[in-house]
Amino acid sequence: MSNRITNLLRKAGIEVHRYMVQTSADAQLSQLLKHCRIDLVLDAGANVGQYASGLRNHGYRGAIVSFEPLVAPHARLVKAAANDTRWQVAPRMALGDAEGEVTIRGAGNSESSSVLDMLSAHESAAPGSSVVSSEMAPLCRLDRVARDHMQGAQRVLVKIDTQGYEDRVLRGMAGIIDQVSAVQVELSLVPLYAGQLLFDEMRRKVESQGFVLFAVFPAYVNPQTGQTVQMDGFFIRKDSAHA
Repeated sequence: MSNRITNLLRKAGIEVHRYMVQTSADAQLSQLLKHCRIDLVLDAGANVGQYASGLRNHGYRGAIVSFEPLVAPHARLVKAAANDTRWQVAPRMALGDAEGEVTIRGAGNSESSSVLDMLSAHESAAPGSSVVSSEMAPLCRLDRVARDHMQGAQRVLVKIDTQGYEDRVLRGMAGIIDQVSAVQVELSLVPLYAGQLLFDEMRRKVESQGFVLFAVFPAYVNPQTGQTVQMDGFFIRKDSAHA
């Protein structure tokens, strides 16, 4: 592609590049799932199914189980998975390290909703993400609700995108952690929610469970400053890191 066409596309907000592991986060994630031979994805914090739909669009054909606590996104999630026999949606619930009920603070953009209070840094980095509602949701531990789904699975990936609540979800999977091959978790470089763990602390938490950080890709970049605010870390078992 000529420089002239490239520059014109960039002025229009479009950048074209080859779909390959070195240049595409989607291609990289697809390759990671193949490398780890993942046959079940537990999708914690599914929102309306963006992550699971992305996996399907990029070639993953294994089982998926999605978890979402908010009423409206959960309904959209159920519709998204309706025609996919290998994609199940769990009953509406939040995941954490306890059982009971919890209040979810609903954000204007829904995907920023969290159990935790949102900080001003989040609202500044993502306009439209301010809290606009709250609702109660059942609170469950993943190691209680995932066991039946894991029957017959050989290689399990747990994806955790719970807006600052990731460490609680990790604690709540203690009973199944030895059966998990990989963990994909959102890692924040700046505080976005009250009480959340940042990149280094969360990395150490995951690695203390026998995993090693194997890949990273940006999850959110502040459009005003260019700062990387969040990234996804993909962790695999230490004993398989060099396989």
